[in-house]
Amino acid sequence: MNKDAKLKPPQALLLIDVVNNFEFPDGELLLRHALEIAPRVGRLKRRAVTAGVPIIYVNDNFGQWHSNAAKLLASCLHTDCPGRAFVEQVQPGEEDYCVLKPMHSAFYQTPLDVLLRHLNATSLIVTGLATNSCILCTAHDANMRDLEVTVVSDCCAARTDQEHRAALANIKEMASARIVTAGSIKFGKTR
Repeated sequence: MNKDAKLKPPQALLLIDVVNNFEFPDGELLLRHALEIAPRVGRLKRRAVTAGVPIIYVNDNFGQWHSNAAKLLASCLHTDCPGRAFVEQVQPGEEDYCVLKPMHSAFYQTPLDVLLRHLNATSLIVTGLATNSCILCTAHDANMRDLEVTVVSDCCAARTDQEHRAALANIKEMASARIVTAGSIKFGKTR
C-alpha cells in the first residue's frame, strides 16, 4: 500500500464534468441548474480539502483528443465561454487530481480505478453533472466495483428537476447508493 494513502481517509470526492463549456444541445438548460449548485459544490470541496479527502475531477474530453486537463480548464475560463461563471466557482486546484474520460462513466476507459487504489479509497462521494447521465453511469460502475457510493443530491444537476429526481431514485434503488445533501456529509466517516 502507498504510504501516502495510509494518511488519507478511505473517501474520495469526485467532481464529474464540472469543468464544462456547456456548448452542446440543451447546455443552457443544464447551465441554469449548474449555477444553482456551484456555491454548494465549492463549499463541499473546501470541507473535503480541510479533512484531507482527495479531490478527483473527472471530466469529459469533449472529443478533444489532443487536449489535457489544463487546456480544458483554460478554455472553460475564457471570457466568451458560456460556462465560465460556473467553472470559476468549482475549478480544480493544484493538489487536485484530474482524469479525462471519453464517455459518460468516470470509470470507462480511464485510470480512475488505479488512482482510487493508489489513494486507498473505498468510498466515493459523487457530485457534478449531469445527474441522469454521467453521475448515473458512474454510480452504477462504482457499485459494480464494490465501492461505497454516496451521491450529494444538492451538488448534482440535470437539465430538469424531473430528470434529476428520477436519476437519484434510480441510483438509490439500482446502484445501492446513499443519497444525501451536502450538509449531512461527514468526511472521514463511511457508512
